[in-house]
Amino acid sequence: MELWEAILAGVLVLAVLFFFGPGAKRAAEKAPKAQAEDWKAVLVPLLLVVVFVVFMIMAIA
Repeated sequence: MELWEAILAGVLVLAVLFFFGPGAKRAAEKAPKAQAEDWKAVLVPLLLVVVFVVFMIMAIA
């Protein structure tokens, strides 16, 4: 990557943070807090995906 491209990418990242940062902060502050049941709804599918990936790796080897 050329120097001018790296500088342009850095300016773009700073612009995105400047424009979207305050809105993301407000959204995070107003978001509802997670309950224990919500964590189960995340962990069960995640565990199933991990088991499936391990199974696929073992099937190949």
